[in-house]
Amino acid sequence: MSEQKEPHTDEAAKTTHFGYENVRVEEKEEKVAGVFNAVSSKYDIMNDVISFGSHRLLKRFTVEISGIREGDKLLDVAGGTGDFAKLFSRKVGKAGTIYLSDINESMLLEGRNRLIDSGISNVEYILASGEALPFPDNFFDCVTIGYGIRNFTHKDKALEDIARVLKPGGRLLVLEFSKPQNPLVSKAADAYSSLWPAFGKLLVGDGAPYQYLVESIRMHPDQDTFKAMIEAAGLSKVKYYNFMSGVCALHRAVKI
Repeated sequence: MSEQKEPHTDEAAKTTHFGYENVRVEEKEEKVAGVFNAVSSKYDIMNDVISFGSHRLLKRFTVEISGIREGDKLLDVAGGTGDFAKLFSRKVGKAGTIYLSDINESMLLEGRNRLIDSGISNVEYILASGEALPFPDNFFDCVTIGYGIRNFTHKDKALEDIARVLKPGGRLLVLEFSKPQNPLVSKAADAYSSLWPAFGKLLVGDGAPYQYLVESIRMHPDQDTFKAMIEAAGLSKVKYYNFMSGVCALHRAVKI
């Protein structure tokens, strides 16, 4: 997938990208909120449609390699409608706690309602920015982010704060769209993702949020660049797993 370049001007220091559009830093959070407010009620349906259900398999794989144990405390940043929280709640058991955090209230409410309806009671719901986590140092055994990090304005700041709240020996797992390694797969992924706004218009009634989705994926750093960002935040043993030739990637790191 092609990647857009950041502008190299003095003004660029005050701006960031919202998809392909350059916006003032203070505007991005509001714009991203607008995207997820528009799709929250049908977010999971669209994910199943555009991924053919594969996102659920990748999330299960993430859970299996997490090293999470009964009684652990896990933070799911940008946890949205609660897919990770639901899977991990079974792993930590009644003695453990999942903290489902999201900056978007409508997404967090969708997740809360889903999990309560499923009879899950070991989850705390936190309305908060992933760039300023309201938790003490060395608090969590594991932190996860599923398809959310690309929406952050300051990814480096978020990664540093995650490193802060992880216990020594704690793990970070970030599942996200990435850059296909095979040129043919890259072209096919570009062609397929260009249809997503039309799917959004049909199923959600609004194609604009999915145009942003496509653009945000193409703006996200490649696997090795993101690996270096995690290392720069102070985490170690960083490795990544490519899925579908790198259409998605799972980065795993440890706090030493």
